[in-house]
Amino acid sequence: MEHRRLGSSGMYVSEITYGNWLTHGSQVEADAAIKCVRTALDLGITTLDTADMYAGTRAETVLGKALKGVRRESYELLTKTYWPTGTGKNDRGLSRKHIMESCNASLKRLKTDYVDLYQAHRFDVETPLEETLGAFDDLIRSGKVLYIGFSEWNAQQIAAALKIQDEKGYYRFISSQPQYSMLWRVIEGEVVPLCKNEGISQIVWSPIAQGVLTGKYLPGQKAPAGSRATDKKGGANMISPFMTEPILNAVQKLQPIAKKVDLTLAQLAIAWVLQNPNLSSAIIGATKPAQIKENIKAAGVKLDKSIIDEIDLVIGGVVERDPAKNVSPNPRA
Repeated sequence: MEHRRLGSSGMYVSEITYGNWLTHGSQVEADAAIKCVRTALDLGITTLDTADMYAGTRAETVLGKALKGVRRESYELLTKTYWPTGTGKNDRGLSRKHIMESCNASLKRLKTDYVDLYQAHRFDVETPLEETLGAFDDLIRSGKVLYIGFSEWNAQQIAAALKIQDEKGYYRFISSQPQYSMLWRVIEGEVVPLCKNEGISQIVWSPIAQGVLTGKYLPGQKAPAGSRATDKKGGANMISPFMTEPILNAVQKLQPIAKKVDLTLAQLAIAWVLQNPNLSSAIIGATKPAQIKENIKAAGVKLDKSIIDEIDLVIGGVVERDPAKNVSPNPRA
């Protein structure tokens, strides 16, 4: 496992991050989740990503149990806040009240005194940005948070935040956590260039496009039983934009390219995002240890430009690149 610096900070993260978004507390029982976490650690993954609202806060609880007895300094723990964690009007968003309460609750569930990276899970259009950034800065100064980042902010929102952080002398953002894959490249036009100039790097989610880039979803056929496309707890909704005939046909045409470089389609997809120089880590999820063992083989892979060009030729017509797709819904709507 290779490690990369996170933004302009001195902290390193493993180039593969283990995430528990749609798995722990939902698709996977606690015992199986713990086995996955321990497998990830045994294989050299040191970076673990979660969020307060995953599985209705259960994902953080499961992760906290899985990390019991593991030396705290041996891993980087990432979590996020923004989405609803309760029914109250203040149980969501990026107000100072919710950020502080959410962080304290996350620390209890994760059974730790601090998180290495605390992230704004989306952009809050209702809360003054200065209020959000001031709360984040206070968390760092209190020692409960070491670094801060954001997820799915557009370039204008990032620039506005950095301006306030510089003017106020606040700690700066060092990371961005967007969706990014061969099929979803909306960050390339505006977010990546800005982040590169400002010392912010990407920790990307869904590098295999919700599982579509594994090649297991075949055009004209029903989704395999037990797959994400059949998961009514949220997985099916997330994968639906990629379940079109043009996309599924294009993905099948990637098979010969993957074979040429001796990788599975999933490994090729993960290796592809890792070629981006502004990227520090790619998040993978798993419902069983075998999936981690397979996908981790993408770490350290270097793809020749000819392979990158071949991939673009095959799927260029179905790639989403529109920066306007990077939108934060109002959590109070």
